[in-house]
Amino acid sequence: MATDKLFTVAGISNLNGTYKVRFANDLMRIKVLAKSGHEDIRLADLEGSFSKIEAARKLLAMDDFADAVAQSTITEYIEDNTPKAKTAPAKAPVKAKAVKAKAVKAPSVTKTAKAPTADMDENILSNLCSFSMKYGVSLISMKS
Repeated sequence: MATDKLFTVAGISNLNGTYKVRFANDLMRIKVLAKSGHEDIRLADLEGSFSKIEAARKLLAMDDFADAVAQSTITEYIEDNTPKAKTAPAKAPVKAKAVKAKAVKAPSVTKTAKAPTADMDENILSNLCSFSMKYGVSLISMKS
């Protein structure tokens, strides 16, 4: 509800088969409602100034509005117009993304392979070290 207005008169009326809660600051509002075609116009002096929600709550306690139609109309108005507590919208639980392992083709090992020797080119040895660290392969020194 975006209004801060206060009202001294409140009640219900029926227009074309629909009951609604009405607010005013003077009982003369009855004439305007009747002229507009409203029926079963029931307005009450609230003996003070109240917001729309406060006025509707006052109406619920009055004997003139104790019938089922009035009670349901006023209760529905209160439920529809009571400010809701602002809460953060519930977020769906975050699903963990599955990490897909890439298939790595293991290098083929031949039985005739020899262990690296000191006279091998340093570049080849460096490449072997990089390869072993990249693919988690350990270099084992093989003695012939």
